[in-house]
Amino acid sequence: MSGLLARGAISADTGLPAFTCAAHVKHNTGMTESDTSETGAPAETQEETGTLVFEQPLNERMRTFLRLDFLYSQALYYNEIASQWGSRAAVGSLIDILAIITRGDVRSDVLKELERHLSTLNEFQSRPGVDPERLRTLLNNLERLRGELMNAGSAFLQPLRDSEFLNAIKHRSAIPGGTCEFDLPDYYYWLAQSDEPRIRTFNQWLGMLRPLCDAISELLWLTRQNGRTREEKAAGGLFNITFDRDTPFQLLRISLPTSAGMYPEISGSHYRCSVRFLRWNGLATRPTQMDADVPFILSCCA
Repeated sequence: MSGLLARGAISADTGLPAFTCAAHVKHNTGMTESDTSETGAPAETQEETGTLVFEQPLNERMRTFLRLDFLYSQALYYNEIASQWGSRAAVGSLIDILAIITRGDVRSDVLKELERHLSTLNEFQSRPGVDPERLRTLLNNLERLRGELMNAGSAFLQPLRDSEFLNAIKHRSAIPGGTCEFDLPDYYYWLAQSDEPRIRTFNQWLGMLRPLCDAISELLWLTRQNGRTREEKAAGGLFNITFDRDTPFQLLRISLPTSAGMYPEISGSHYRCSVRFLRWNGLATRPTQMDADVPFILSCCA
């Protein structure tokens, strides 16, 4: 965290000031942001940087946050396509979000994480070498997100849960092809409306999710920025990681060149993880484990 707030702090990922390179460190969240970074420069994509980042959540909370952020980005993307098929895909993502949220008290988990980060950041206000403007910006943003989520109330998604229209789609979606026009004629009629009112309605639904999903996106950004990054080498394509029990890491990130022709298979928990690097042999051939040493960038994020 101190590296994020220090004057002239440098990101281990990019060599740029840590607070101004958010677009590059994000993963699975690019669709929720504009195409320009805070500095006004175009956001770099993974294709442009030539790097693929593979992430492994190390606890159930982080797993839930990553899935919700992915689905929210997907819903925004398909909604912007402004077509019947785009709206179908966007509604599918919305229903998946609701299914995850109803399994537990995600709002409470998000508020706890916001409070934890606020408490940690507040401790830096009296420390030397900390950029006060950068710290205040970060604190104000977290306080705003906390306030929006608290003001939304615990029943902020009740209108979506009570919607007969969405519940019918949810019920039929469990059946392969169950949302055809003969199964759900009202859904078919809604999809056949002009793009503007259909997108406006979907944006109203997304607006109910926004306080939660925006807070999750910010928490994921902070978690990634706090990563301890180092170069590693997997001997014979295998690498084992044992975590310090006094440091509760939440997320593991492995960066590889896009041109490497391989990907990591990660398994484990917040105590230890094993990584196996597999060579991509195309869709028709099974992947094989790399037999040579594999250099990669490892980032453990708290």
